[in-house]
Amino acid sequence: LILMDMQMPIMDVISAAGAVRRLARPQRDVPIIALTANALVGQREICLAAGMNGFLTKPIQPEALYAAISQWARRRR
Repeated sequence: LILMDMQMPIMDVISAAGAVRRLARPQRDVPIIALTANALVGQREICLAAGMNGFLTKPIQPEALYAAISQWARRRR
């Protein structure tokens, strides 16, 4: 599971997600959850279209983080 902040210093999150999705299996299938403090309109849809699996806004509620991790942990068993 990758938790990826939307504001990374070197590579933007869309490019980073694309790079992960271009890897060989099974690495490219790892779930990616975007994290952001600036939830702009349409940002969630952009992330999902880029191949991410989820989207959480900061400050992250512990329950939301647990639910996201649990969802992907169950699917991997």
